[in-house]
This record gives sequence, structure tokens and C-alpha cells, in this order.
Amino acid sequence: MSELRQDLISGDWVIIAASRAKRPQMLEGKKVPRKPAPKDSCPFEDPERSNGQPAIVKYPDGKNWKILVVPNKYPALTHMDGCAKPFHRGLYVAEAGVGDHELVITRDHNKSFADLVPQDATQVFAVFQERHRVAAKDPCTTYASTFFNYGPGVGGSIWHPHYQFMALPFVPPRIVHSLEGSKRYFKKYRRCVRCDIIKEEKKLGSRVIAENKFAIAIAPYASKRPFEVSIFPKVHTPSFSKTSPVALAGVAAILQAVLQSMRKNANDPDLNFFVHDMPIDGKRYDYHHWHIEVVPSISVLGGLEFSTNVDINIVDPDEAAKILRGK
Repeated sequence: MSELRQDLISGDWVIIAASRAKRPQMLEGKKVPRKPAPKDSCPFEDPERSNGQPAIVKYPDGKNWKILVVPNKYPALTHMDGCAKPFHRGLYVAEAGVGDHELVITRDHNKSFADLVPQDATQVFAVFQERHRVAAKDPCTTYASTFFNYGPGVGGSIWHPHYQFMALPFVPPRIVHSLEGSKRYFKKYRRCVRCDIIKEEKKLGSRVIAENKFAIAIAPYASKRPFEVSIFPKVHTPSFSKTSPVALAGVAAILQAVLQSMRKNANDPDLNFFVHDMPIDGKRYDYHHWHIEVVPSISVLGGLEFSTNVDINIVDPDEAAKILRGK
């Protein structure tokens, strides 16, 4: 039978509809190899020239850069002096799309995050941290979103590896929902819910995918999507930007291991990963535990998902974890 599972933090229900005795059918088909786009027509080989704007920052320096931060040429939100003011259109409320939208571009045309040497992978995360710190100084920003689109099916329209950073003037509803759940748990038990999840999953073991001294990857008990993964720093840390360098390196290493395993063991799916951080609105969020979420695009959303926001996951998280462990 299928099983209904409730997310401990959000309270959302998920339907796990999988045959636990069989390998998921979507892994049996032959994966078409990804075809790299040619370098000579890639806009990110010389981002400043193709973008028509100077880089915001270069790491480690201008001549020998490995990581470049540039304004998005086609931004969803645009930086301006002063904050946007809401205005009304009859019943409706709107405001100008003021914010920031940047690209973080790595040098090698063919090395995605999974392929970087550990030092460079950690440096990518250090750059993310710095963009979050810069955004926190802007009085118009209340949430920073950093994410990666891997593959054309999930928004990765350019082959050359790049990551996106957006500074938003509001806290997104999904983040609000998650924070409310974490706060409820903390008020009831005086403990961080994600710290408790880490302890529980380590005790059970079946959904742990990988871990090191500083971080752990878990297939969530109530995973909404097949092969969904959460990666947590082991030390409770509410703020991504205040995470220690050693913990950051640990998280980056585990993320690389998960992405390498998805490529090898889960048919190299298109996927997104993103930083689930606390808001940067000046308030305290001691009950929050920042983490990385990895969401492959394997199953198709249908009528139930759109009409009820209840997801059907066709791969049991225990089985997903086992496959990603290479078992």
C-alpha cells in the first residue's frame, strides 16, 4: 500500500506511492548523455564583454579569476536607489521590481559543481556567503536566495556552470511556512527541529546518504519529490553567512558527493539546489537551522499536486537513500 507521511516541520502531507521491493522504473531507461555547448559561442567565457557591464567582484583577482560575480543581463529584479513602495490597482497591490539579481560564474566551461576540486567548491560557497553579507547591508532586502539550475528542464539554459543570487524585498511564503513550523517545534520542545531530525536519522541510518565531521545528507522522511536530499551542517547554525569555514567546507564536500552520486546512480537528472537560509530582516531566528536542499526533476506534477499542494512521491526515501549510497 501507499503511505501518508507528514512533514515534521511544515505539517504538509505527502503520499509515498512506491513499490519498496523494486528499483524505481525511471532508473532503468538509458540516459542520453549531456552534450556540452561549444565554448566559442558561450557568453560566459568572457562574461563582462557579453554582459556589457563590469564584474561586481572577481576571485581571486581580475587577471586570474576563478569565480566572477556579474549582474544578470536579464534580471528578474533590478537594483535602484531607495526601496519600492506598494501601490494599489483597485483590489490589487503591486510594487516595482526592486532588488538584486546576480550571476556567480566559475571559470571552467565544463566543470559543474560536482566536478570542482574541493578547494574551489568551498570557495564558491564562500562567495555565496559574501553576497548574503552584502545583501544584509541593504535596508530594502529581507531575504537572500542562492540557487543552481542544472539542466535545461529546470532553468539551466546555458551550459557553462553558473549560479544565481537574488536579493528579495520580502520573505517568500515557503520560507515563512518553514520558519513557522520550526518556531512551533522550538516553543514546544525548546530544541531545534532540524537538530532533532539529524539525531533521529543518524540513529535509524536508513535515510542517511553521506556524512563527514561537519555535515550530513539525508533523504527526508516526507520527501515531496523522488531523490530529494537535504544537507545540514551538524553544528546548529541559523545563518548561512555566519557559518564557519570548516563547516562550510564540510557542507560543500557532502553536496559534491550527493551530486556525483545522482549522476552515477540516479541517471544524472536535471536538478536544482538552493540555500535555505534565515531572513535578513534584523530579527532573531535562533530556531532556524540553515541547510541545502537538492531537488531533482524526475517525476511530473499532476492534478493532485496543483489542486491540493499534496505531492505524490513515487520513490520511497529509504530506497532513494540506498540507491544514492551506491547499494
